[in-house]
Amino acid sequence: MSVIYKLWSHRYLCLNVKSKTIKKGIINRFLVVIHITFMLISCKNGNQNTEKSILRFNSATGITSLDPAFARTQENIRTVNQLFNGLVQLDSNLNVAPSIAKKWTVSGDGKLYTFILNKGVLFHNHPLWEGEKREVNAYDFVYSFERIIDPTTASDGAWIFNGIVDESKPFVALNDTTFQLRLNKPFAPLLSMLTMAYCYVVPQEVVQKLGQNFGKNPVGTGPFRFANWADGIKLNLIKNENYFESTSSTSIPGIDAISVSFIQSKQTELLEFTQGKLDLFTGIESSFKDEILTADGTLTPKYREAFVLKKSPFLNTEYLAFNMDDAESPIADVNLRKAIHHCIDREAMIKYLRNGVGIPAEGGFCPKGLPSYTIAWDKPYDLVLAKDYLQKVASPPAEPLTLTTTSNYLDLCILVQENCAEIGIPIKIDVVPSSLLKQRKSSGDLAFFRSSWIADYPDGENYMACFYGPNKAPNGPNYTRFDNADFDSWYEQLLTENIPAKRMALFAAMQRILEVEQPYALLFYDESIWLRSKTTKHFKVNALNHLDLRYVTIEK
Repeated sequence: MSVIYKLWSHRYLCLNVKSKTIKKGIINRFLVVIHITFMLISCKNGNQNTEKSILRFNSATGITSLDPAFARTQENIRTVNQLFNGLVQLDSNLNVAPSIAKKWTVSGDGKLYTFILNKGVLFHNHPLWEGEKREVNAYDFVYSFERIIDPTTASDGAWIFNGIVDESKPFVALNDTTFQLRLNKPFAPLLSMLTMAYCYVVPQEVVQKLGQNFGKNPVGTGPFRFANWADGIKLNLIKNENYFESTSSTSIPGIDAISVSFIQSKQTELLEFTQGKLDLFTGIESSFKDEILTADGTLTPKYREAFVLKKSPFLNTEYLAFNMDDAESPIADVNLRKAIHHCIDREAMIKYLRNGVGIPAEGGFCPKGLPSYTIAWDKPYDLVLAKDYLQKVASPPAEPLTLTTTSNYLDLCILVQENCAEIGIPIKIDVVPSSLLKQRKSSGDLAFFRSSWIADYPDGENYMACFYGPNKAPNGPNYTRFDNADFDSWYEQLLTENIPAKRMALFAAMQRILEVEQPYALLFYDESIWLRSKTTKHFKVNALNHLDLRYVTIEK
């Protein structure tokens, strides 16, 4: 491969001398394609001409960085998870389980967490270590966590420790294998938060050497290590032969490489998948969902022969939000908000518009799959109740209410519009780009809009944070601008309460306030949909829609 690459590099120099009209960017892009092509050929052939197993999937929206400090989007997290590890991880039931830390203790006052690290966890090879093995130690976690909260890093994850950790010495290494995290007050969701990609460990010397380029040349501890990346073309990861979770009886990972493409068109991506050029597919759009899924959410006969559907709970609550600060809008009347909430036919929405994907929201804001999920006091879809509330509205809207959404959710909002019209509530739909919707709901310019909340970590506190007064947007995720003193007080108790029964009582009390005040109209709890080839085995995805590719195998 290197010989051919040098030949093409020499050819580039010749072309550059002979013709200045040829643009270097085009030639460089061509050389990268050649390099990746021969890398994949070598993966397939190997030293003994044995075919290597490569898992192929697509990232339609692209990956911006492979640095854990910037693992904010689903696409970034999906690949970062294959390259790095943290102190702890989530098991298949979203319970916190050991990872690099084999055990931990919490002090009686709930403010000191002590983690004992596994020995022999190695960073991926890097030239800085001149062939020596580099073992992870507690000082690496001190650096990694301090880096997150360092303003010069500008990490998207800085918020996870803000106002929580001790201000003087939040992160301490007692020795190579003992790491301590100190809080300024008890914080019950801490362990769940430590499973987030932001908290993965990175090697200080490599980060300082590469600076901002670390996100393009990552070095972690994960089951796969970085091979190469051509922006907009291909990203390749290869098996980490020294992965610490691998045993003599179970080799982890079970495949030799991962290849991620960046096809922006979902229709083109689907075509590549059906032609066998990709092993996984997700992101079914309304334009072709009927071709893939039946009305009850199973695969159509066309796809059933060659592919397997994996439908899993996804901690994402879809809802319509009311701006509680907008006193001029008719939605300031709680009776109108309740009328809208109770007239929406969620069963029809899931069956006819989403082909059985999703669970009609018949509980609280916390979705099914979390212990904090509660059943609603009143039946969500109840036209009699909706009409009763509408009769109580002091000043029925003289003009249609404006419901703002994006084109991806237009069909759902049209159904809401029709449901509301059935009881006499006129609604006008305003379709805007997603960037504008985000900006306007953050600034408080919208009275009524579609929204969603995907869990950052699997704790119901993450959902209740969306209604905590001090979290009002743009300073936090409280886009409804809900403000209730009792709710805020119970939320603050929730942050420090570790006893499960008491936490559940707090969740129930807060949810009851939300049902009384109705700052939203719930739609559904989402589900993730993945298609895989029948030759791809042991593929896992959790309720955060994160891929676990450690155990994947591909049949020859």
